[in-house]
Amino acid sequence: MLADALEHLVQGIVSHPDDVRIRDRELRHGRMLEVRVHPEDIGKVIGRQGRTATALRTVIQALAGREQIRVDFVDVDRRPARGRR
Repeated sequence: MLADALEHLVQGIVSHPDDVRIRDRELRHGRMLEVRVHPEDIGKVIGRQGRTATALRTVIQALAGREQIRVDFVDVDRRPARGRR
């Protein structure tokens, strides 16, 4: 239910709603919802100073009640840095 709610909220924000992917993972200390969007939309999901991301986390935490939920926004455009010299 939480993943579906988050997906619905994020799809309403982005320009490429078909590219929104929510991955629900169980961790030792609760659940993590990993949000992946089109690279052009990552700024919209995070927002200025992270305000949109904070608001999305607040809504999901309110829906979760006492359950520990972590929401991560993954920048799929980033590649691991190679050894810098």
